[in-house]
Amino acid sequence: MKNSNIVTEVTEGVQRIEIRRPEKKNALTVGMYAAMADALLQAESDPAVRVILFHGQADIFTSGNDIADFLQNPANSEDSPVFQFLRGLMYAKKPILAAVTGRAIGIGTTMLLHCDYVIAGESAEFSLPFVNLALCPEAGSSLLLPLVVGQKRASELLLFGDKVSAAEACDIGLINTVVADVDVGTHALAKARILAAKPRASLLATKALLKRAIVPLVEKAMIEEAYEFSDRLSSPEAREVLSAFLEKRRPNAARPD
Repeated sequence: MKNSNIVTEVTEGVQRIEIRRPEKKNALTVGMYAAMADALLQAESDPAVRVILFHGQADIFTSGNDIADFLQNPANSEDSPVFQFLRGLMYAKKPILAAVTGRAIGIGTTMLLHCDYVIAGESAEFSLPFVNLALCPEAGSSLLLPLVVGQKRASELLLFGDKVSAAEACDIGLINTVVADVDVGTHALAKARILAAKPRASLLATKALLKRAIVPLVEKAMIEEAYEFSDRLSSPEAREVLSAFLEKRRPNAARPD
């Protein structure tokens, strides 16, 4: 599916997938998810592509879901574009890199858990505000995040939803490295080209071996999260919090469903 907010380009074995909606802080719509899912499928089937690289703009990676679009088009089916995209990340055979500048909120952070190498600029920020929005984790993050950063740290990140700096994200293993903001794109493309030049079969076999034990567990977690997320999304609590977000007001006190 074509979408002007998702731009792809293949050069020297690297397929770049750019999130380009700066006027809306790169907030993701259903159409953008569909386009990214298609881009992943294209990259996997194209023999000219050896590595996939995600990036946003200089001042924003993505602010997460476009709330208005998400409420109108909830991801209430495993066939929805959101899950097609997440499955594409989860089952990708080729290495996936991400270059993060600016904020990476919600799915902007959880999608990084599926990437093989993540580079961030010094001013990058990461946050998982699901509970603050009366929702719950997604993208298999309830399983992957504790494995990456440890149970206690994962609980802190998911329960409080506080911002994490690039330096801290690197310290806890959420990302691989931090460079100057202006160098992120160049550094990420250089790393992608290094991988693209390596023996292809060996590269794919190594990634497959690294993921072989965890993928079935991630898929199960992702499905369980999806059902809970759907329940949370339809709850009065979430409706009030998300409506308040759209109306730029403070939500009424949280109440039980």
